Amino acid sequence: MSTPTATDLRLRQSDEIQGDILAGFRKDNVSVLFLKFEDAARARDWLRRLVPQIATTRQVATFNEAFSEARSASGGDDPKSLTATWLGVSFTYEGMRMLSATDPFAQAPPIGSGLEAFKEGSAQRAGALGDSGDNSPENWLFGNGRNQPVHALLKISADSEKDLQAAIEAQRIAAAEARVLIAYQQNAQTLLGSRRGKEHFGFKDGISEPGVRFFDRPDPNNPDEVEGHRGTRIIPAGEFICGEDNDPFSFPKDQYPDWTRNGSFQVVRRLAQDVPGWWSQVSVKLQELRLAKAVPDNATTEWLAARMVGRWRSGAPVCKHQDRDTPNDPTSSNDNDFDFRDDLEGLVTPLWSHLRKTSPRAALQEDPSHPPFDPNALDGRRIMRRGTPYGSPFDPASEGPGGPDDPRGLLFICYQADIARQFEFIQADWMDQPDFPPKRNPVPGKDPVTQEAPDVDFESRDPDGTVKHTLLSFQQFVRTTGSVYAFMPSVSTLKALCDGRLTGGSGQTTGQTQQGGGGQAASGKAYPCDEFLAVPDQQRRGGQSQYWVFHADRCRRISVADGSSHTDRMVDGDTGLTAWTCLQGVGRVDCVLPMPDLQNPDGKSWYWVFHSTAGRQQYRAVSITCGGGSTTSAVERQDRDLGAWNSLGGVDRMDCFLPVPDQQRVGGKSWYWAFHTTGGRQRYRLISVADGAAHTDVCERTDRELSQWGSLNGLSRVDCFLPVPDCQRVGGRSEFWCFSGQSYRRISIADGSGHPDRLVSGDRSCDAWSSLL
Repeated sequence: MSTPTATDLRLRQSDEIQGDILAGFRKDNVSVLFLKFEDAARARDWLRRLVPQIATTRQVATFNEAFSEARSASGGDDPKSLTATWLGVSFTYEGMRMLSATDPFAQAPPIGSGLEAFKEGSAQRAGALGDSGDNSPENWLFGNGRNQPVHALLKISADSEKDLQAAIEAQRIAAAEARVLIAYQQNAQTLLGSRRGKEHFGFKDGISEPGVRFFDRPDPNNPDEVEGHRGTRIIPAGEFICGEDNDPFSFPKDQYPDWTRNGSFQVVRRLAQDVPGWWSQVSVKLQELRLAKAVPDNATTEWLAARMVGRWRSGAPVCKHQDRDTPNDPTSSNDNDFDFRDDLEGLVTPLWSHLRKTSPRAALQEDPSHPPFDPNALDGRRIMRRGTPYGSPFDPASEGPGGPDDPRGLLFICYQADIARQFEFIQADWMDQPDFPPKRNPVPGKDPVTQEAPDVDFESRDPDGTVKHTLLSFQQFVRTTGSVYAFMPSVSTLKALCDGRLTGGSGQTTGQTQQGGGGQAASGKAYPCDEFLAVPDQQRRGGQSQYWVFHADRCRRISVADGSSHTDRMVDGDTGLTAWTCLQGVGRVDCVLPMPDLQNPDGKSWYWVFHSTAGRQQYRAVSITCGGGSTTSAVERQDRDLGAWNSLGGVDRMDCFLPVPDQQRVGGKSWYWAFHTTGGRQRYRLISVADGAAHTDVCERTDRELSQWGSLNGLSRVDCFLPVPDCQRVGGRSEFWCFSGQSYRRISIADGSGHPDRLVSGDRSCDAWSSLL
């Protein structure tokens, strides 16, 4: 495999992979709804409405990059104006089977594989993971099969509590309408102030996440590491995304079912933390070590706790900062540029520390007499963690939230391609295995941060240089109170599940005939639409409206009927753009903006046509004259660069305009949302165009992300809009068909301040338009 370069970032552009897996939602406020389906058909309807709202990798990665840039520009403060609410959905084995009306596995999954783990579920495999006693499934709040069964998990992430609650309420209503029950709800929230980024024991979390090939930018000087993150190795994407190349020792990618492609298996666990009990125990164990003269005289509870974790509270690695924390050093708090090759015995960072148990790095030996494994030998054991604390921080003086008995802990979420080889192996074979690293005498012991760990071997060095072994026994202060194994499918698989199937073929939803413009779907494949242009004298005449539809170097004429079905038909078949006098020399029509005060006076209408030729976009002014059944056109002003528009400063390419419904020719001015691609991603801004010969244009509001539109959730770009002809300004709302690639959805926009938008119907294939086949 060739070494990836900075341009090999195809996974960042994926509209198939859900956004939390590789990009990460990175929101302060999180809720996971554990859902039960009562009726399969209604559950599919629920999913059909949900799919357009699901955040994709392209969408989340683009937002995260813009957010990071804005935060850097502001000196580290979060940009208040840049917000988004993300949704991700996953399904248990039973949920997949119910939606698809078939067993997802045509044959029994291979024994010992992650596919088998997914099918069996977390509760059935609890014993092997140390989930016994107080941690056993019978005590779980969800996922044990005794409470309500879980068929789906909906993760909602938002920047503010207000936005989160609004999204939760919307999803609760949608679920209730489809008879989808909420079996359990777990909210979580980033801790505030000095605790930000830390879990409840007080230690910074999420530092050691791996880089992913074809998603993270490689360092130009060391392509095996992530640019700007020294020590963060880039590993094969197939360890997290099914169907991508993975480690040669991992489960073969060609043995995954087709429905898993571009998806990832998810583990969700509710881990309760007894914070005062844990810290009290650290203090007791420090006293035992002092009596044994196994620690320096100046050792504190912080010193011992850091060795149990492997990092100090700030995140600084103990191996680099042995004596004290460095809370004011941002470089050490995110440091991954270390391994343990110079500490094979664990005298600095204990072998049983949480950090070494979960990621041994370049210091794992088959036995002490063998050299360490190469770090890439462990690529197939990595997981992508997306955990968030839940509950109030511990406050010993509090009688309410924050008190010692107040529930708190970690909502643990991780993604991987193979649950058995990755999450379960780390949990059972590393963390919960006393004899790991192997063949030590005495054995190192279990991970004391998360497990009950009797006989942990604390190694120290006596003044004469000999290694001293002091045994410590730790109680468990982290309990498993719920666990679910799920699968987070690709967008194509989600669309297939909407129709009761596991795969959709060619990445498109097929199967049931969908009424879109109203026509009956025929055989063939619709082409994506670049632009619709209303035929000026054929709007709502006899209950029909006609449009020219542009695609690449072609154009056709269609009609759409009024009424609930909006039946569509082709009026004239494809002709080349050269058939239009006004489009001579145009290679592709990107979008058209009608001149607001020059529509059909005396049968002549004027337009600005934005077009691309040889990869460069320009615009020209044209006119179209209709009457007596004939149409003529002319170029009124030759091509000019986009720079001639004051309102389009900095725009690389205009994609489409959407008129603000109640702001057309109001006070001599018309307003538009202008969707454009700049810097490789689509945004939108608000502009106005004045009546009059000069048609003065103004940028009324600067660029925003598509995520600001709830009705466009899940889209990374919009190609064009088509007004629903008999649903304009009806009851204060206007409806539009929104086209993106070979799919379209229907949205509405309200008049008035803020112009609230909502999704009317979710994504369907353009094949449903007989006029577009």
